[in-house]
Amino acid sequence: MRSVYTLLLPLLLFYLRVLADSDYRENLVLEPLTPALLLASFNFRSNASLQSFEQQHFRFIPRSLGQILQHSNTKELHLRFSTGRWDAESWGARPWRGSKEGGTGVELWAWVEAETDEEAFARWITLNHALSGLFCASLNFIDSTRTTRPVMTFEPAGDHSKSSRSDLHLLHGTLPREVVCTENLTPFLKLLPCKGKAGISSLLDGHKLFDASWQTMSIDVKPVCPGEGAECYVEMEQTVDMVLDIERSKRPRDNPIPRPVPHEDLVCDKTKPYAEFDACYPLDVSSGQPWSLSEVFGRPIKGSCLAVDFAGKPTESVCLNVPHQREVWTAGDAIEMKKASGQSRCFTLHETNLFEISLPQQSIELKAHPEPPLYASRSFTGHGQERGGVQTLLTNPSNTDVVELIYFETLPWFMKPYLHTLTSRISTSALPDPNIIKSIYYRPALDRRRGTQLECLVSVPPASTVVLTYDFEKAILRYTEYPPDANRGFDVAPAVIRILPSPSTGLDDQSEAVFLRTTSLLLPLPTPDFSMPYNVIILTSTVMALAFGMVFNLLVRRFVGADEVEGLPFRNAFAPATPK
Repeated sequence: MRSVYTLLLPLLLFYLRVLADSDYRENLVLEPLTPALLLASFNFRSNASLQSFEQQHFRFIPRSLGQILQHSNTKELHLRFSTGRWDAESWGARPWRGSKEGGTGVELWAWVEAETDEEAFARWITLNHALSGLFCASLNFIDSTRTTRPVMTFEPAGDHSKSSRSDLHLLHGTLPREVVCTENLTPFLKLLPCKGKAGISSLLDGHKLFDASWQTMSIDVKPVCPGEGAECYVEMEQTVDMVLDIERSKRPRDNPIPRPVPHEDLVCDKTKPYAEFDACYPLDVSSGQPWSLSEVFGRPIKGSCLAVDFAGKPTESVCLNVPHQREVWTAGDAIEMKKASGQSRCFTLHETNLFEISLPQQSIELKAHPEPPLYASRSFTGHGQERGGVQTLLTNPSNTDVVELIYFETLPWFMKPYLHTLTSRISTSALPDPNIIKSIYYRPALDRRRGTQLECLVSVPPASTVVLTYDFEKAILRYTEYPPDANRGFDVAPAVIRILPSPSTGLDDQSEAVFLRTTSLLLPLPTPDFSMPYNVIILTSTVMALAFGMVFNLLVRRFVGADEVEGLPFRNAFAPATPK
């Protein structure tokens, strides 16, 4: 019996050590962007020791995702699901400095460990197919034509040993046509410890999330080594960011059709001259609208999910970024803690009670949003079905500092750019400026094998707008390569912009990078008349049917004279009729 205890004691100690090394945190930040818009940022962070992860002792990091990463030898993973457009001019800087944001559709990049490029690509395809089944997405369509190998844009966010960095291969893929929906949210929630049944994840509902003006879901898995002597661990971070229209989100689900506001409830602008007494010019929303969690998300927060850490200290789960003079009502025995900045307050939730936040209507001036370090937009130029052009505008709002950035584009193989037409100039000048583009990495496309990869190191002078332009040629596709809605066009992936550390961005070499994504583009290609094959098939079938019918009648039918038929009375047609 003592020998059995001796054998079980090391296993028990190892299990306790695994529990001690594991960790889980979740946090929700609510911040009004405008009186009518609300930014909700959900963050879920799970940790597991590197030793327990390699031995497949999964607790907070889900086994379904961990085994996929181990099977494909993926050392670092970044996955994004995004819809909508972030309005930087009205909403300010992006949450998380854009590091948790992806381009429209699905974006994936990972560091795969392999000895050769061919082996790395094979493992990359294995990773895409496995993630496609896990998240109910079309990631299996990321093939060689949609895969690139960025050189300057991305750097590992995790801590990798110097010996292993030589065998790490970075691969990047996008699906701008992918439609993000509830089928992607459900497996996302299943990766959480409480599966969306408790804690802040209970607020995530597909009807509210995908009705937002802008939303993005991200998953990041990376190794972290705190320092010398400390044990490394694997960190999985899941985030959901959305911009909600308060008025639209408060509509009941059973009757979501917007209806006119009754005349007696209209808020009219008294400064406008009116021709009649019953006229009204609606006043813009200038005061904070009343809202609550139940109205905006459709439900309150259902208790807490692992709100107490291993030291027994409760953690703050919900933070509300409003001034302290803003009236806030809460329910659910939550502990409130106001921050010293005067612009934020956080709440520690009760384990089982429903938590509710309610803000009545109150005229409070919102703080100014931080200005983004760069504004970017991209569009097509030119006309016709044979050639076209791309124009990118990069605006530096700083009056004193230069912004240096890396501009990364992934183009489909049927969009063939002319690199010699790439020009850069200041918007106030018509002459090209050779000092704007510092360096270029260009990888040309191969028909039906790989797309075009373009990376540029760009310098934007203070208080100026840089215009990047180039021309391209449209290729002719085979009729089997067109999608069902061929006349809609082909989606071109958004450009990725990484802002390098500088005094204007407030970043140093150790800070997290700042990323921006432009909107995706819709490329019209020469489209054949798909009705012509249908017309040819119908006409050919008709001719064949008539010919076959005539030949069949001649071969099968027997033609005889009327006088040869027995029992049929024969009458001469030329004989006169007999009178009655």
